[in-house]
Amino acid sequence: MDVPEPDQSPFTAVTAHTSRLTRQYQAYLDASTPYTTYRWVGSGVLLLAFFLRIVLAQGWYIVAYTVGIYLLNLFLAFLTPKFDPSLTQDEGLEDGDAGSPSLPTKKDEEFRPFIRRLPEFKFWHSATRAIAIGFVCCWLPIFDIPVFWPVLVMYWIILFVMTMRRQIQHMIKYRYVPFSFGKTRYGRS
Repeated sequence: MDVPEPDQSPFTAVTAHTSRLTRQYQAYLDASTPYTTYRWVGSGVLLLAFFLRIVLAQGWYIVAYTVGIYLLNLFLAFLTPKFDPSLTQDEGLEDGDAGSPSLPTKKDEEFRPFIRRLPEFKFWHSATRAIAIGFVCCWLPIFDIPVFWPVLVMYWIILFVMTMRRQIQHMIKYRYVPFSFGKTRYGRS
């Protein structure tokens, strides 16, 4: 264990320790990057444990609703292109040209790959962190606020349907598919 030097202030010692923990955490994240399936399975197990805690304890519905809204927000950012064609089109009308990259809308336009607004790894990391925080919060009695949970469930479902309908319409209008499964892959050994 590191012993602080006598001339080192407590703030400097805490900062050094926090910096070391941050580097260690980042090293674990970097090591987990290639294991996409295992990362998502682990997150799914954590989400299942979170749901089981909510259902079996019959409380903490506000926490579950908050986590659900946050995960929906992350998912929408994951489905959205980094360079939104509708925004580029609007900028093109104002500026006279659409100088930033966009998705092709005609057959003769240049192909541009789909780049997400929120990359998969950041999506996974943010979602897992939110689920873990929600899981911790559902053990603290201060967050067990009594609510009529069917209203929250119905409101979340309505919000999900409306936002996904809008997102799907956007995908159809600008002709992009945010998923790569089912596409031809070349160069795999």
